[in-house]
Amino acid sequence: MIDFKHRSEEVEIMDTYKGTISELELILNDINKVNNLLGGYRITLNAVFELLRFKKKESYTILDMGCSDGTMLKKLASAARKKNMDLKLIGIDLNAKALELAKRNTIDYPEISYIQADILLHDFSDLKIDIVMSTLTLHHFTDDGVLKFVNRFVQLASIGVVINDLERSPVAYYLFKIFSWFFIKTEIGKKDGLLSIRRAIKINELRQIAHRVSNVTHHIQWKWAFRYVWVLKKK
Repeated sequence: MIDFKHRSEEVEIMDTYKGTISELELILNDINKVNNLLGGYRITLNAVFELLRFKKKESYTILDMGCSDGTMLKKLASAARKKNMDLKLIGIDLNAKALELAKRNTIDYPEISYIQADILLHDFSDLKIDIVMSTLTLHHFTDDGVLKFVNRFVQLASIGVVINDLERSPVAYYLFKIFSWFFIKTEIGKKDGLLSIRRAIKINELRQIAHRVSNVTHHIQWKWAFRYVWVLKKK
């Protein structure tokens, strides 16, 4: 019997991935396919552009924490071009192979750059970051880790933070199981996808964490396909 009352502490394969870059590309393609089909990227895009409305500037700097292969940044850059908005986009990730894929995938986007670093340790003093965003990354951390990372996001951002992630639910788990039979090719994609749901944070748990993050106003909203978007606007 799977326990959905508590977050799983099991480590995802991708958290310690040691495979080849070609294998990684296949796995990330699976993840991107799920996000595209279920509207996951659109959730982040809408929240980011809504947050930008609160502070009019000629250009903005946005940091993507856990950028992986750069797909979210590429979609944000494309959307910004259509809106004639000047964005400087920076992806940060610990995985060198993922960043290699990201640079390859966004070669036609000079407004995007990448840093291989730990966001908790890296010195960003030379950058004036407006928004920090994170998509499908928060569930990889423990509750204490979530608080530590979110406080760091808030510290770095002058406008606010946008977090898009999964919500733990048995319905989500079994729907994903069916979905993966048809749309996910890699075994790691299937296994980690299910484990991600078991590691995810419920919205009521998220609100308890949010109470411990100061100097921001919080907006947490459930989204289709058992997601939530958490927007933290600086006061």
